[in-house]
Amino acid sequence: MSTHHVIAEGTDGPDFSSLPEDCISRVLSLTTPRDACRSAAASSEFSRLSRSDAVWERFLPSDHGEMLSRSVDPVVGPSTESKRELYLRICRPIVIDGGKMSFALERSSGKKCYMVSARELLIIWGDNPNSWRWFSMPGSRFREVAELLNVYWLEIHGKFNTRNLSPRTNYAAYLIYKLAHHTHGLDSPTQETMVKVGTHVSRRSVRLQPLNESKQRREDPRNQEVIKRLWESLTRQGHKLPDLKELRRAGQERDDGWMEAMLGEFYNADGDDGEMDMCLMELKGGHLKGGLIIQGIELKPKQ
Repeated sequence: MSTHHVIAEGTDGPDFSSLPEDCISRVLSLTTPRDACRSAAASSEFSRLSRSDAVWERFLPSDHGEMLSRSVDPVVGPSTESKRELYLRICRPIVIDGGKMSFALERSSGKKCYMVSARELLIIWGDNPNSWRWFSMPGSRFREVAELLNVYWLEIHGKFNTRNLSPRTNYAAYLIYKLAHHTHGLDSPTQETMVKVGTHVSRRSVRLQPLNESKQRREDPRNQEVIKRLWESLTRQGHKLPDLKELRRAGQERDDGWMEAMLGEFYNADGDDGEMDMCLMELKGGHLKGGLIIQGIELKPKQ
């Protein structure tokens, strides 16, 4: 088709309305869910086509039917709703595999997100009722969450197969948790985290519990400049020290009322790295810790 056929007379740009509908739908399907929704504002025709099954079928993962079949609770199927409605439904977490994990799509990109439940994690002393307790908690995706009662040795491990993730995507793993009113011992020292995918290892230091008032005074900004200069001096002398920013990282509150702390990040090329390892631990403090409530570990695209 020559250019003049799609340039409306008296306009400065192309008149896409003269293109065949299947061509417009094809173009929209090659964008992202966010862009397809935005295109609806261009014209009434774009609004109609941007909602078509031809567009949203491309945004659904090829294995979405299998994922729906693994759901604990029935999910409205493709035969009773449009592909767009189905996509938006899967953007809300669906508990699968008998409650072992949840699955969802990131709304703006269609990338896969998973959360591994606390029951599927390896929690050291997790089967000791004096150290951890398991109970049902409103607002959790899963039947049970784990609450840390009292331990000196905090260590949590999780595994996940990278072939289940979206390819060619930057991902991060997050501990999803809450703090009980009686939380203690998690403010200092910081917890060490690691995510290992193939030969790639991502390490971080996080602080699950905000510093209490006395410790905040010790970390007064007036003292931080002195600490910073000392840190820089030791680094120049060849000492291997963690970045100060790493030491100050803390969990962030989410819209669902839970907290999340990044354990590490990685690039998932084609999912060929197999099983990945994730962990959080604090073994050096030598003091009792308690009050940590764990829902699971979430894997989602890194913004």
